[in-house]
Amino acid sequence: MDFVLMLHSHLPYVLQHGRWPHGSDWLTEAAVDTYLPLLEALQKLEGQRVPAPITVGFTPVLANQLANPLFGEELEAFLEQRLTACDEAPVSLAATGDGALEPLAAFWRARFRRLRDLFRSVDGDLVTAFRDLQARGVIEIMGSAATHGYLPLLGRDESIRLQLAVGFAEHRRLFGQAPTGCWLPECGYRPRGKWAPDGAPFHPRVRQGIEEHVGWAGFRYFFTDAHLAGAGAALGMYADVPLGVERFDAARHDHPETTDQTETRSPYRAYRVSPARATPVAALVRDPRSSMQVWSRDHGYPGDEWYLEFHKIRWPGGLKYWRVTGPRADLAEKRAYEPVRALTQVGSHAEHFVALLSEIAAGRERGATVIAAPFDTELFGHWWFEGIDFLDALYRALARHPDVRPITASAHLAAHPPRRALRLARGSWGANGDESMWLNDGTRWMWERLWPLEEAFWTAAPRAITSEHLRPVLAQAARELLLAQSSDWPFIVSTGAVTDYGSRRLVLHADDAERLIAALAEDASPNLLDAARRDAEQLYQRDHLFPDILQALERTMSEEHARVRG
Repeated sequence: MDFVLMLHSHLPYVLQHGRWPHGSDWLTEAAVDTYLPLLEALQKLEGQRVPAPITVGFTPVLANQLANPLFGEELEAFLEQRLTACDEAPVSLAATGDGALEPLAAFWRARFRRLRDLFRSVDGDLVTAFRDLQARGVIEIMGSAATHGYLPLLGRDESIRLQLAVGFAEHRRLFGQAPTGCWLPECGYRPRGKWAPDGAPFHPRVRQGIEEHVGWAGFRYFFTDAHLAGAGAALGMYADVPLGVERFDAARHDHPETTDQTETRSPYRAYRVSPARATPVAALVRDPRSSMQVWSRDHGYPGDEWYLEFHKIRWPGGLKYWRVTGPRADLAEKRAYEPVRALTQVGSHAEHFVALLSEIAAGRERGATVIAAPFDTELFGHWWFEGIDFLDALYRALARHPDVRPITASAHLAAHPPRRALRLARGSWGANGDESMWLNDGTRWMWERLWPLEEAFWTAAPRAITSEHLRPVLAQAARELLLAQSSDWPFIVSTGAVTDYGSRRLVLHADDAERLIAALAEDASPNLLDAARRDAEQLYQRDHLFPDILQALERTMSEEHARVRG
């Protein structure tokens, strides 16, 4: 039976939008905790000829940041700060009577130096490093929507297509080949039908299903949550983690409230989800059992007593010296971290996970061919410090168990083309399995700001796209609109984490887009247009991404023109 592990990597655009506590430190922490250790592990496995065909996704907005020279400067500064904290630790720890923790400062110093050496060995270019792994057949890299906008709630089909068209084109530009798979932001899905969100400034009308937009953009598959396929139940957000970790109920295997299907579907096969005469698009269903085992701090591996405690941090310096200790242990009761003991647990948990996969494979029903396990990449290494070591141990263990074959998503679909059609239900992998993490009483104002902005943009775009004087302004208006649409802003408002930052970022990009769109109006004064051109140039220096956005915009508008004429 095939095993497809998918790692979805995403952070919103934070470069030049603050540093600490909210800003570029999110990006540098993710790189130091997750992206660099993952690269290190994959290179090591490749060198030792241990197959690790992980399907790794990078959202275009994240990849653009990783390719930005400013990111390299930020990362070097971040590592320098951490290394300084390691050097100062002996005196600091002795002053507070914590001298026994000093060996852990040496542990962190060695780790940070090793990761800095790795970063410099790839010339500070993580995008090319992962691109090279794909070129050598080690991994597959998936694409996604441009800024991880929550697609089902966007007011215009053109907005959905622009998110996907930019995402497809940017992936090809940065990773050297067109993506086959598309990560649907938040696993958000809406089928074809008459629809308008409550409070939107437009009447319900027939809208295409998300899979139709995905196929149009050029993608051929995506992952979906089990409950959307009628193959499991969504439990919701993992309460200890504020930025996008959700979990699933392994004990239940049906959830009639979330789907209109009467037949319980298997999560262990891929399905065809596109209309009969549309571009073929497949969906891989997330397996609740294996996902829960890795994802849940309460019921899975990350909550083990020997693993590093995420929440207890020593300031100044930002170093972590303590372990989980126990499920109900107060922060003051946390005991010192023991790296060697933690690695022993990693090996045991990897063997346990392979045994679970083997059990699923042995008990599979007729037609079952795949166990699909997608996760946020940042779970491994950042939230769960030992997570990358777990992945390393997992693929070594899988090499000794021929009944479970690790494989990329595309390779599995090529070997097992989906033959059964499936109509997915509307929803997401967020809390309650629906859209409530993005549209609720606390975030409705955000969408009420975005929907009219979409209308204004698509009203101005047809005229502006044909004018050389207006095109630079239109391009930056599109960038700011895409940035305002990021699903991260309403999500972090809903979780209560960094609420002010999420609100401020949406308003900032919406204001900038609105100002630029106003200058595109036919009756706009020459002075207003001149000011908008200067404004657009300055904003592009701040929000420096998607250089070819006009080509994707033209493609989107051509499609809409053809659809209307047809």
